[in-house]
Amino acid sequence: MQQRYQILQPEWIVTVNSSFEVLQDYAVVIEDNRILSLTSIDEIIDLPFYQQAELVRLPDCALLPGLVNSHTHASMSLFRGMSDDLPLMEWLTEHIWPAEARWVDAQFAADGFKLAAAEMIRSGTTCLSDMFYFPDEIARCAQQIGIRSVVGLIVLDFPSPWAKTADEYLHKALAVHDEIREFSLVSSALAPHAPYTVSDEALRQIAMYSNELDVPVHMHLHETAAEVAEAQQNNGQRPLERLDQLNLLNSNLIAVHMTELDEFEIERIAEAGVNVAHCPESNLKLGSGICPVASLLEKGVNICLGTDGAASNNDLDLLGEMRTAAMLAKGSSGNASACNARQAIEMATINGARALGMVDRIGSIEVGKCADLIAINLASLNTQPLYEPVAQIVYAAASRQVSHVWIDGVAQLRDFELCNLDSDEIIARASFWARKIRS
Repeated sequence: MQQRYQILQPEWIVTVNSSFEVLQDYAVVIEDNRILSLTSIDEIIDLPFYQQAELVRLPDCALLPGLVNSHTHASMSLFRGMSDDLPLMEWLTEHIWPAEARWVDAQFAADGFKLAAAEMIRSGTTCLSDMFYFPDEIARCAQQIGIRSVVGLIVLDFPSPWAKTADEYLHKALAVHDEIREFSLVSSALAPHAPYTVSDEALRQIAMYSNELDVPVHMHLHETAAEVAEAQQNNGQRPLERLDQLNLLNSNLIAVHMTELDEFEIERIAEAGVNVAHCPESNLKLGSGICPVASLLEKGVNICLGTDGAASNNDLDLLGEMRTAAMLAKGSSGNASACNARQAIEMATINGARALGMVDRIGSIEVGKCADLIAINLASLNTQPLYEPVAQIVYAAASRQVSHVWIDGVAQLRDFELCNLDSDEIIARASFWARKIRS
């Protein structure tokens, strides 16, 4: 089979490598689905395959590694705007869980995932870590669409449209894990919903399977002060202490939200290598609290970014999430240097890759990594004049400025237009579900 070459020629290359180099007058050379080289513009004409390569000129664009959405519930896009302006537990117990029980099936999961995938690709996300029912259907959709995904194999103690008992959830989880092992773009994570919805016995089994299979554990944790207080009242322990005793505090754990942490807990998760998935906009909208990002960064904790689901955010825009995360860290800590622009981009790229066990494949623009790349056009009014591209991307750029997206070397967005997804069809299916749910 003949090799396929692409040469991407942007204005800037934001590598997000260990030195966080920002290159000008360079091109990224892609061979099939991998980054072959970063080559000086003056030298690309000398490449032996130059004449057969596709040359993509990207004037006024910054080329970045694709964004990694480290926590979302993609299919819940079909519940976007259904129950707004409510606190977390009222939103969950009185609106979301009843709606899921009534409406969610395999078709709902597929249609909602396609809507989310189109939105995420359009705004620069090339990889997502999901948590929802029917992960088998979601995995097939992700592979077909061509978006890199980690499907969460959800576990709960109570029945849902996917399973009835914790044992059934775990049985199905292992079956899905085995089914998708040969998928090129999809892998799995064990996804116990939260400490208050999963028993000790199930969590012990999850810790064992995570260790044996070397897969992440993706879990809501310390999301609100009320969650922590209720846990202390019920069993005399804060949730993190309980998970520590169950052997879940380690580098496989992706702890989502983490708004309520004391100094000892910050020290402990840093020591254990726990990853924190920060979802600032969802936490703010639900009034759930603020993750102590500045303190976590000081201790060297790997912090990645998630949007949460569109039912509680209400968008899946990681560029916006970067800006909110940076601003919130500064405002809550009183330190204008907290979560600087470079750190915000790392949270949305390389840190997410690290949390998902993919740091050897994605998250930075380096030779040998997969060609998961995005171009952001900085010629818009809101990003002019331009003195420094990194800060401009974090503090001024908007998702509508994402012009190109490649996932595994395949163009998914070109000149602001989706390449492999039909927006009209996706919107029609979303409208169908809205009419059905309203009826």
